[in-house]
Amino acid sequence: MTLNAITRIRRFNRAVTRETGALDQSFLGRGRPLGPARVLHAIGRKDADLETVRTYLGLDKTLLSRFLKTLQDDSLVTLDRDPNDGRRRIAHLTEAGRAELAAYDALSDERAQSLLSQHPKPKALLDAMDLIASALAQDTIELTQVDPRTPDAIYCLEEYYAELARRLDTGFDVNLSADPDAADMFPPRGSFVLAMSDGLPLGCVGLKGTDKGYGEIKRLWISPATRGLGLAKRLMDSVENTARTLGMTTLRLDTNSALPEAIRLYETTGWHEIERFNDDPYPDFFFEKHL
Repeated sequence: MTLNAITRIRRFNRAVTRETGALDQSFLGRGRPLGPARVLHAIGRKDADLETVRTYLGLDKTLLSRFLKTLQDDSLVTLDRDPNDGRRRIAHLTEAGRAELAAYDALSDERAQSLLSQHPKPKALLDAMDLIASALAQDTIELTQVDPRTPDAIYCLEEYYAELARRLDTGFDVNLSADPDAADMFPPRGSFVLAMSDGLPLGCVGLKGTDKGYGEIKRLWISPATRGLGLAKRLMDSVENTARTLGMTTLRLDTNSALPEAIRLYETTGWHEIERFNDDPYPDFFFEKHL
């Protein structure tokens, strides 16, 4: 790595430290440093066991204990033994703790809005933040099975449709495509999987159950900020494993030549090209895989 690259990274680190108030003794003017404030946020609006909090924040036990002591002294947090496992302790926010969390959230939202309003290209700024956050937190991206009609799932699907509209020469109208029924993507018939990072949806894929002797992979989408990190393959592996547990032995999918990265993924992960198997007007490549 060149000196210039290292200088740029270190400049970025210092800028983030200043902007986030990491060194402030009164983070957002609430009378305590960033560390205890982050612990308060991690406990959130529902109870959390300490090991989950510690892992999420990447803290050692000694430092977490110190921050919890500060929050307990301020009557913001109480600790109890887990009734099902005496070795575990559960953190609870008090009424004052919930009020303090709400105050932090309001101030953080205000600061974020101020940062965006001061920049001439707020979308570019957000895209850059997403790219950096995804690079730093790629090991913590979780895959979770959800109802495809939830807000996070709908967000991913709308981003997918918008990208197809940009990249396909014909544009894209979901009303003209073979849009799967949500019921076909529920167990035990199918599945819909989201990739989530700290509350932000970063990708999705659907497994559609059919009565044709095969299942279909639908709506694979990855946020541009996470491309190249192997997330698409993780999503595909996840639904393929689910297909096996549901008794499916053959999967099919379709795609378009305007999406060469998708075609490369399928060609390198055991899929083979077949003849057209549906009348959807948009795809021009068709694949099958035997599990």
